[in-house]
Amino acid sequence: MTTPRVFVIRHGETEWSLDGRHTGITELPLTENGEKRILATGRALIGPDRLIVPKNLAHVYVSPRRRAQCTLELLELGCREKLPWQERRGHSDACIRTNATVQVTEDIREWDYGAYEGITSKEIKSKRAAAGLPPWDIWRDGCPEGESPDDVTTRIDRLIDDIRTRFHSKVIGKDKRKAGPGDVLLVAHGHILRAFAMRWVQKTLQDGPTFLLEAGGVGTLSYEHHNLAEPAILLGGSFMVDVVENAEKDETNQEAKNI
Repeated sequence: MTTPRVFVIRHGETEWSLDGRHTGITELPLTENGEKRILATGRALIGPDRLIVPKNLAHVYVSPRRRAQCTLELLELGCREKLPWQERRGHSDACIRTNATVQVTEDIREWDYGAYEGITSKEIKSKRAAAGLPPWDIWRDGCPEGESPDDVTTRIDRLIDDIRTRFHSKVIGKDKRKAGPGDVLLVAHGHILRAFAMRWVQKTLQDGPTFLLEAGGVGTLSYEHHNLAEPAILLGGSFMVDVVENAEKDETNQEAKNI
């Protein structure tokens, strides 16, 4: 039976992510290394025998920030339609791998850091200490002149409801041969995707995260027992077996060619 998934991918490395500076509304390009790592991620994790199978994708949500959109481009999903910000599709018909639609949404943009935009956690700690303020926890306190945890929760919950209503409810528990595409991909940012994962499993942001998501990192969310009422974080996947088996086959075929 079908159990649809949500894949979350954080945008590639930027100069500010390298420095640990909070990057919300500021537009920054990926570093050269960031681009290379996203290209490698796409080759390793996207394909007919990989973690993310393009033909199984029903929809892609991407942040309005250019660093997230560039990351999606570099993943080379092979969408049938041009991306919303493109004048024309960047690949030929031969490279089409998915009929998934792509939607730019403010609901998955990064946390609005307000007064803390562009500065590091260490600098925030120093500023608060100098002002006689208690230690800062974004999950509890939010950001002055920016978003509160409740603000972020509202838009994430709206997005989760959209995913479950429009895509997952239509395929979950159905025969895989008849269900059609149901997986969803999110390409966005560190704090907002960690917050998304917490709300996916019905934790409050004030509970605080117990996991990290590095620049270019990938995570998987799904359900237990083919049940929308039992959302879960998927820690592993059988795709790893497929990757190893296919690698062994490729090696065997190459050896045969060399004989």
